[in-house]
Amino acid sequence: MRTRDRIIQASIELFNEHGERQITTNHIAAHLGISPGNLYYHFRNKNDIIQNIFSEYKQQLEKCFVPQEHSHDAISMLRHSLDSIFELMWRFNFFYANLPDILSRDEKLRVAYREVQVDQFKRMIASVAELKSNGVLNIEDEDISDLVNGIKVTVIFWVSYVKTQNPNTKIEKSMVYQGVMTVLAMLKPYLNDADKAGFKALREHYESLAE
Repeated sequence: MRTRDRIIQASIELFNEHGERQITTNHIAAHLGISPGNLYYHFRNKNDIIQNIFSEYKQQLEKCFVPQEHSHDAISMLRHSLDSIFELMWRFNFFYANLPDILSRDEKLRVAYREVQVDQFKRMIASVAELKSNGVLNIEDEDISDLVNGIKVTVIFWVSYVKTQNPNTKIEKSMVYQGVMTVLAMLKPYLNDADKAGFKALREHYESLAE
């Protein structure tokens, strides 16, 4: 692995483990066993590292709502999207845990984040509309935007919410999957009777991961 990539991956690990605010470029260099000068050869400062982490996050986020090839099972497509989103939350949990603070320190990142959110809102609208057209959800067109907004807020701030319950809590993967259960609860009132068995199986799958 190239040194640049090693720096990015180590930064993600350290930010997740100790919190982004607690980690400096010196910590990252020491963790990798390289000199600070070697790190600065690849990145100007910590903000530069975070911007590059965000670029990786953005690339992965764009794949969350891509339909699965050869799949016409709407419940399977829903599971694919939920798995993708919450795996992303787990991998970049430091970003979700400290989002307002990180964005407040970097105008360039703040603009990029807003652009990503606009794009993701459109993708989520399309996904819910597809679930409706496939007969999984019984929802009025005018209610789709409100539902998506609720889901989006839950996804973005779930890790922050967990942290507010106990600031010293270390985020575990099971805690992230508890957020999936909340999203499923938001979808359940719109579920058509014909898909309740598949939805129940989906819920049981995530319950096992959230324990």
